[in-house]
Amino acid sequence: MPAPLHGIQACVFDAYGTLFDFASAAARCPDIPDTARAPLSALWRDKQLQYTWLRALQGAYADFRQVTAEALDFALETLGLASPARHAALMALYDTLDAFPEVAALLKTLRAAGLKTAILSNGTPDMLTSAISSAGLDGLFDEVLSVHPLRTYKTDRRVYQYALDKLGLPASAISFQSSNGWDAYAAADFGMRVVWCNRYGQKPERLPGRPAREITSLAALPACLGLGAS
Repeated sequence: MPAPLHGIQACVFDAYGTLFDFASAAARCPDIPDTARAPLSALWRDKQLQYTWLRALQGAYADFRQVTAEALDFALETLGLASPARHAALMALYDTLDAFPEVAALLKTLRAAGLKTAILSNGTPDMLTSAISSAGLDGLFDEVLSVHPLRTYKTDRRVYQYALDKLGLPASAISFQSSNGWDAYAAADFGMRVVWCNRYGQKPERLPGRPAREITSLAALPACLGLGAS
C-alpha cells in the first residue's frame, strides 16, 4: 500500500466524469432508444472534448455550453437521431446530471478533516451552479472555478495556475482529482499531486506528467490522503 500523500491542504476536482456522470443525460432521456444511449453519450463526450481542444488551439473560444450543444448536434446527426426536441431535452438534462453515488459523503469527509474543496472545470459558471444544486452538493465547495474567465480550456497551464491563485496554495499542497487521463496527466505535469479516478478503465496516457495515485472510485480518496475510508 503506497504511503499517504502528505501536506495536502485542498482537494480540487474536475466536474464532468469525475463528480457528475455525463452519461446520465442520455440515460434519463425517454426519447432516446435504449440501444442508442451508450453510443450517443460516448460520441457526444468525444466531440465535446475535441471541440474544446481544437478551439483552444485555434484561439476561437466559445463557452462550454455552446461547445456542448455543437457536439450534441454532431452526435445526434451522426446517429440518425437529430431533432430539435431531442436536442433541447438533452441539453436541459445536461444541466442536472447525476452525481456519482460516493461524491456527497466524500466531500463531507474531506471538509470534516479540514481540507478545502474546489471544482476546476471547463463548464460555465451557470452550468456548474445548476449541476451542484441539482445533485444536492450546495455548500460543499470553497471554490467553484470555471475556465470561462480565461477564455481557454484544459490542458492550458493557465487553467491549473488559476486554481493555485484562487486557493492561495502551491501546487504541491493540492490533490487534484480527474477521471480524464489527459487532465490528470496535465495537472501532474503542472506540479499538482494528482489522484487519477480512472472510472472507465483507461490505459496509461503517453503524455508528460504522471499521477501520484490511481483509484477507480472517489470513495478511495480519503485513504490516499491518510484519512481512512469515507
